[in-house]
Order: sequence, then structure tokens, then C-alpha cells
Amino acid sequence: MLGASTAFVLLAAIFWGLSGGIGGILMASGWDAFVVSFYRGLIGLLCVLLWLALRPGGSGLASRRMWLWSTLAGLGVAGNFSFYFVSIAHGSVAIAATLMYCAPVFVYLVSFALGLERPTALKWAAIVMVMLGVVLLTQIYDLDNSGITPLGIGAGLLAGLSYALFIFGFKYAGPHGSPQAILSIAFAVLATILIWPSDSDQIIAVPHTPDWPLFATLGVFGAGLSFVLYIIGLKHTAPAVASIIAMVEPVTASLFGVVVLDERLAIAQMLGAALILMTVTALSLFSRTPQPASDVS
Repeated sequence: MLGASTAFVLLAAIFWGLSGGIGGILMASGWDAFVVSFYRGLIGLLCVLLWLALRPGGSGLASRRMWLWSTLAGLGVAGNFSFYFVSIAHGSVAIAATLMYCAPVFVYLVSFALGLERPTALKWAAIVMVMLGVVLLTQIYDLDNSGITPLGIGAGLLAGLSYALFIFGFKYAGPHGSPQAILSIAFAVLATILIWPSDSDQIIAVPHTPDWPLFATLGVFGAGLSFVLYIIGLKHTAPAVASIIAMVEPVTASLFGVVVLDERLAIAQMLGAALILMTVTALSLFSRTPQPASDVS
């Protein structure tokens, strides 16, 4: 069972990593980032509703607290999906995925502010190391020649911040309902929010486009099946193991960008990415604050 659970978490991380590449292909074909995010969440909603229908017990749908925290989680995942794809559109898959991987740092900062985690010199040093990694990765000191826009950098960091919001919402909704019920509400909130900034003509056109299989793949594997596999797998996977497995996501996204989308990273950017991945993984390994192993990209 332990081996299967680890494999589930690994598959979820791979699917999340590939979702960035698929989104990049769709946006390169002219699809709006919000439309891509909307369909990813909408198809994910259909998947988790099926899970809820198959396992309705202990849903907690009568709990107002579960609805409140699940709605907060929905706001987080809506921001995560949309800012992630905006970052890809104005930067690259590799940079967007790595910036989003900074989410645990935001969790730490919020935990410090709320008194959930005790700040120490070591933790602050780790946060500084991540910030240094972000500077190297984004080449913010030389934006004119880096090919990355400030919007791409800001959106990538906001994707991580949004994922931190999802983490807290999901965590505090957990005692009041089942994961499938929480995710159903969260994805319903996502679809409701993202339909407003999305191009209505493109939303109508998606079911009739030759790109529809890519949208379906993105939604099923990038939002539906991946979340189900991750939650099931995490029940029997140690947090330390899950934290290490999480590195598969940005690595998969980066490889997809290099192999399929012909993206390239300079040596300094690769050093920055490595610094972020290693430091965030170390933070997750030694933190007392429970954290998911990956972002909901």
C-alpha cells in the first residue's frame, strides 16, 4: 500500500507539471489564459463531483464552516490556476512553475503572522535563500535582456501566494467535511469566478475547436485525477517523502518547456531554480506546519 500511495503522489506531481506545458501550448495557439484556467477547473469539477457521487459519506455539506473554508480554498485555486498561466504567457513554463513552488514560503510567512509557526534564524535564512533564488531565476536585475516581463514574475509569485491560500482553506475545511466535498465546492467557486474575466467568445468556441482534446487532457489530468490521486496517496505517504516527490512537478514542467516548447534557461537561472527547489524542500522536510507536497497548477 505504501508503494502504491507514493506512486499516486508521484503521478499527481507529474500531471501538475505537464499541465503547465499543455497550458503553454494552448496559449501559444491563441487561447486566453483565463479561458484555459476556467476549463481546467470546470473539467476538474466534473471529476471531483463524480468522486463525491461515488463516496458521498461524511461530506459535511451541511456544515457552514466547511462551506466557508472551502470557498476560501476555491479563491486560492482560482488565483493559482489563472496567475500560473498568465506567468507562463509572459515568461516561460520553467520560470512560472518554479516561482509557484515558492508557495511554502508564503505559508511560513502567514504562519509567522498568525502564530502557527515559531520563526527561527534558520527559517528566515531559508526564506532569504529562496528570495536569492528568485532573483537569479527571473534575472530581475537585467529584465531588458532576460525575456521575462515584470507581469510574468509577479503573476508567478501570486500563483504561489494563491496556492498558500488554498492550503489554509483546505486545511481548515478538512475537519468539517470530506476531501471530495471540499474540492467540489472549491472548483465550483473557481468556475464561477473565472467565467467573468474569460473571453466569452472563446469559452463558447472551446467545445467545437480541434484543441478540445488538449483542454480535456488538461482538466482531467491537471485538476481532476491529479487531485484525487494526490489526496488518496498522501494518506499513506510520509510528509518528508511527499516533499521530495513534489520536486518532480517543477522539474517535469521545465523539461516539457525545454523539449516541447524550445525554452532555454541560462546557467544563473538554473542555479536559481536549484536553490529554490532545494531550499523549499528542506523547509518542508523540517517544518512542523503540515503542507501539501505540491502546488495546484
